[in-house]
Amino acid sequence: MADALAYGIEKFKPAAVIDLATLTGAVIIALGHHRTGLLGNDDELCAKVLAAGERAGEPLWRLPLAPEYSKQLKSKVADLKNVDKRDAGAILGAAFLQEFVGKTPWVHLDIAGTAWNFSEKSYVPKGPSGVGVRTLVELIRAWR
Repeated sequence: MADALAYGIEKFKPAAVIDLATLTGAVIIALGHHRTGLLGNDDELCAKVLAAGERAGEPLWRLPLAPEYSKQLKSKVADLKNVDKRDAGAILGAAFLQEFVGKTPWVHLDIAGTAWNFSEKSYVPKGPSGVGVRTLVELIRAWR
């Protein structure tokens, strides 16, 4: 995923990047199966995605992505390590990806807890949820 982010940003020079992935599964510990974890490097983009998720009926929750987390990825033997202790696993996964997006406004949606519905909702049956699609469509509709 890091390679795809770096390549896509270098080749296409996008105004912003939003990725969705079941990155670590650790977000389930924090948020369970009811909200998607949102992490990002740009407050304005994060706010737009959060609002789009609310309007679309796909609730998100922003987790911190501060420099102290990236410090945990420093290594004595490599440029960067992709894992640390178990603590803050969802945040550290996003901190790792953040190293590959540079200054491009970026949001990561960790859908590990919401990609599969364990209880039926009026608008999504039990099973694979397709979470994020409605949020992205709403974001594009409202983009300014």
